[in-house]
Amino acid sequence: MKLIVNIPAYNEEAKIAETIHRIPKTFDGIDEVLIQVVDDGSVDDTVKKANESGAHIVISHDGNRGLGMMFRTARESALENGADILVNIDADGQFDPNDIQKMINPILDHEADMVIADRFSESSATDIPFLKDKLNRLGAWIVGRALGRPIVDLTCGFRAHNRETLLRLNDPVGFTYTQETIIDAIGKNLKLLWIPVEVTYFENRKSRVVKTVWKYVNNSSRIIIKAFRDIRPMKFFATPGIILILLAVILLTIFFGLYFPDMKIAPYRNYLFASAIFFLIGLQLVIFGLIADMVKGSRILNEEILYRMRAEKYKK
Repeated sequence: MKLIVNIPAYNEEAKIAETIHRIPKTFDGIDEVLIQVVDDGSVDDTVKKANESGAHIVISHDGNRGLGMMFRTARESALENGADILVNIDADGQFDPNDIQKMINPILDHEADMVIADRFSESSATDIPFLKDKLNRLGAWIVGRALGRPIVDLTCGFRAHNRETLLRLNDPVGFTYTQETIIDAIGKNLKLLWIPVEVTYFENRKSRVVKTVWKYVNNSSRIIIKAFRDIRPMKFFATPGIILILLAVILLTIFFGLYFPDMKIAPYRNYLFASAIFFLIGLQLVIFGLIADMVKGSRILNEEILYRMRAEKYKK
């Protein structure tokens, strides 16, 4: 079994060496361990420090291309280098590399395809900003409810993937790849497991990715809504459609209840108009859901073809 520990890095010269040195050299159930660094166009000495610290694979982007592209690069490199498991861990040292063993154990035991670090179920992460804590918990709850699957931590970047997961996941499109890949994995019925870990947020450290809370919430919301639309199209479209149709029936019933005693339409026509509008909008949403469900079937077929192409390309 080959394990590749991937470290995405952007201007991390101060921490990258320490993080690499802290990664254990051996793990139970693993025959070979490689450390991989994907540098996202750093303008400091991140690449130099990574090479000097013993990273086996160092890949540099020609500019700052974002976390989504960094994950795509890491996955492709891991598959090319024959990885059976890819672990992704942050470069800044906020996670304990000794937790890697308990992250990969469920994969080695065939209990999970993808294991995500859990910062919230047992306790809050040490020194995590209040707003970040609450927004992450809220986001995980909303997506879990929407997809019908309990989600503990939606955004943690510390995670482990088996080879099947690496072959099946779609390419993420933005910095919210952490949300995208979890939603995508649920849509593909992969086995996900959350493992509690220790994590410490350093005081006064600013995110390299998220500049403002509003931008983070806005981008995350768009990605989550799009993913929910693609994975659960009938639930996304038909559920509100059926609610509107039921509301239309209720309004129509109220109209008839008011109309029949004196047989006058004019005083109650607003109920009739509202009922017709809600019914038409609801019917359109149900039709959209049926169409989107057909599109989903086509997308699943295309993804299966892409999976087989990847499996052939990266055959061990």
